[in-house]
Amino acid sequence: MATTGTAGTSGTRTAAWHNWAGNVTATPTRVVTPASVGELQEAVRRAAEEGLKVKAVGTGHSFTAAAATDGVLIRPQALAGIQVIDRIAGTVTVAAGTVLKDLNLALAKEGLSLTNMGDIMEQTVSGATSTGTHGTGRDSASIAAQIRGLELVTADGRLLTCSEKENPEVFAAARLGIGALGVVTAITFAVEPLFFLTAREEPMGFDRVTAEFDQHHAENEHFEFYWFPHTGNCNTKRNNRSQGPAAPPGAVGAWVEDELLSNGLFQAVNSLGRAVPAAIPSIARIASRALSARTYTDIPYKVFTSPRRVRFVEMEYALPRERVVEALRELKAMVDRSDLRISFPVEVRTAPADDITLSTASDRESAYIAVHMYKGTPYQAYFTAAERIFTEYGGRPHWGKVHTRDAEYFAQVYPRFGEFTALRDRLDPDRVFGNDYLRRVLGA
Repeated sequence: MATTGTAGTSGTRTAAWHNWAGNVTATPTRVVTPASVGELQEAVRRAAEEGLKVKAVGTGHSFTAAAATDGVLIRPQALAGIQVIDRIAGTVTVAAGTVLKDLNLALAKEGLSLTNMGDIMEQTVSGATSTGTHGTGRDSASIAAQIRGLELVTADGRLLTCSEKENPEVFAAARLGIGALGVVTAITFAVEPLFFLTAREEPMGFDRVTAEFDQHHAENEHFEFYWFPHTGNCNTKRNNRSQGPAAPPGAVGAWVEDELLSNGLFQAVNSLGRAVPAAIPSIARIASRALSARTYTDIPYKVFTSPRRVRFVEMEYALPRERVVEALRELKAMVDRSDLRISFPVEVRTAPADDITLSTASDRESAYIAVHMYKGTPYQAYFTAAERIFTEYGGRPHWGKVHTRDAEYFAQVYPRFGEFTALRDRLDPDRVFGNDYLRRVLGA
């Protein structure tokens, strides 16, 4: 990642910024790393006076240009750490630049945890929630759905506090605001006493897992699976609460599964596949059989999250949950009859309906299909074919992952789309927080 400029509103930088995957680059006029909310407010006011756009960026884990700007790039990493723990209310207030890994570690020391989370924890809390980062859950939803309050700096430099009781119309949208409504400075999450999860990972055939998908979803609090293209093989993961005690994987077994197979060897075989695409189907058959069944128990973040060091580009769509198996079978048939060579597994997860205006699960029980390609490998043909299938089912693309949809499409698949754009017109009429990506997905 590019380094930030000097702390404070005088920070400047003209070198290019790029995201984690390397598929998005921008050259801002200056980079600001505010040391306080007041400095952030001043940076926004100054940019507006100069006619410059403002975008905040966390660790750059989004695959879209949502944070790209040629104006002022705000890096909130200095605004980090837990601010307030309210054990009676069951909430924690945290500064926006806090990395999820640091939050999870700090909460665990306090005997607390988020209810659900995604499978990586390298993002800032504001970046993860603003783009709709999610894990998988039958009853528990995305990270943004666990927000109980937030603060954001609006286009005129004001600090706005939002919750279900205070500015509720802003709260309904800003929990997942794609950076269009303001710069988030603090988030209050619902938390609960630390608990144990027992994970059961098990290889399973594609035909079986798709035939039993509804059953697995109903019987498990958190169910997901990965299908390996060019094979009929999947790996399933079921996470459920347990009484404990902790029984983590053995050190050697964990290293083999999480480091050697999922990162080291996976990196090597993807590099081989990029150099020799014809070898990918054979590699996939071997790789899909390398992971073995295992069961372990630990605190939530140690079960939900995994190290992800192999870089890739990703597209993910949320579909009506009852249609996901049909869409996945169609995706498999498309890959099987094509000349595509896909070295990354396809991931399937679920989420309950929520009440966030532009959440991919807004007012709709959803299931997600995520497709990936190794960094540096041409992905357009695969993603275009997959997107054609997903949109036939009324799919909603993840706001932080590759897609080609525009405002006209979103107005069709989000019943409350107009509510969001009207709020944006009110909070940012001059589009201080605008950029090309937001112009495409939200309209002018």
